[in-house]
Amino acid sequence: MAEQVSAGQSQEGAAAPEPRIRPVTLGGVVFAVCIMGVIGAYHVIAGLAAIIDHNFYRSQENYPYDFSINGWGWLQMLSGVVIVAAAFQLFNGRTWARAVGIGVAVASALENFFFTPYYPVWSAIIIALDVLVIWSLATYGHREAHKAYNAPL
Repeated sequence: MAEQVSAGQSQEGAAAPEPRIRPVTLGGVVFAVCIMGVIGAYHVIAGLAAIIDHNFYRSQENYPYDFSINGWGWLQMLSGVVIVAAAFQLFNGRTWARAVGIGVAVASALENFFFTPYYPVWSAIIIALDVLVIWSLATYGHREAHKAYNAPL
């Protein structure tokens, strides 16, 4: 008598292997972590430059979002530290770390939008990298994280 095979089992009765992790998805989170590290380092360096030398960034005339250079430097530096910390937490495979990563990437893009008159090219580059980070983290789901971090070596 032929044995019936139910869904999710092989003919030997063992559970079917789980689908493979797509390398693009796992590579996307590694990419996001690396880029978040670079973006965070940029924010820290830009913030330190503003804090150490008040004349490094010139105030823009008739710019409606012209803030205190010292305050802007502290904001840049602290956000850089938060971005780097969020990048390291992504390797834990936790959903909250992914949400925080997306949140800090959105905040970084917004911060660089307001920073555009001071350094337009760098701001555009950082905004584009932030969009790539958001996309990479949004496509990396809990299932992939669980498989990647709990897989036997």
